[in-house]
Amino acid sequence: MSHQDTLVVNNDSALRRKAVVLLSGGLDSATVLAYARSQGYECYCLSLDYHQRHIAELNAAKEIAAVMGAAAHKTAQLDLSLFGGSALTDDAIAVPESASEGIPITYVPARNTIMLSLALAWAEVLAAQDIFIGVNALDYSGYPDCRGEYVKAFQAMANLATKSAVEGKTITVHAPLIDMTKAQIVQLGTELGVDYAMTVSCYQADSQGEACGVCDSCRLRSEGFAAAGLADPTRYKHHA
Repeated sequence: MSHQDTLVVNNDSALRRKAVVLLSGGLDSATVLAYARSQGYECYCLSLDYHQRHIAELNAAKEIAAVMGAAAHKTAQLDLSLFGGSALTDDAIAVPESASEGIPITYVPARNTIMLSLALAWAEVLAAQDIFIGVNALDYSGYPDCRGEYVKAFQAMANLATKSAVEGKTITVHAPLIDMTKAQIVQLGTELGVDYAMTVSCYQADSQGEACGVCDSCRLRSEGFAAAGLADPTRYKHHA
């Protein structure tokens, strides 16, 4: 399914094809993994340790991949703090605790392009023609690399740049959450059995994965559970 297709859960449609699933350890990526598995894909999960402030999400990703039956899980190492330029990679830049206009300082330059490129490389090695990413264009923070146009453009590039595509095995980048609200994402994941207590979304979660409750990611997550009419299982620091 491409990001333009209707979201339909079908256990038999993919006939156990391999797929690379980008898994951050957060709510959206866990939902995407559950969705890909529901479509019958054999899922190979890829996380990225880019020296992000919320490093606890990588521990969450490892647990999620294991619990949700991933065929394999790898964590690539690429230190984006070398460049900085984001509150998530530069300790000198504070994570904002209120909504701001424009593209927020939590945007990490080229992050999704880097992660999709790594996923593309692994997909070629696996002879997989499908990549899943949990980007969302509705309830998100205004990041330019979370838009449908971006996903389409990356897919077009992937099919120009790879041996696989040149030899006739084209790559599809699936973004099944692209047009969903956070509440709809939470509802879908709940239907698919995702344990959201395992996930870490907070931009400044502590080493135990406890959330601050005030950053943009925490706000969007909390509002999503409230709008879905579901209990928020997030562990907040002030509840410790």
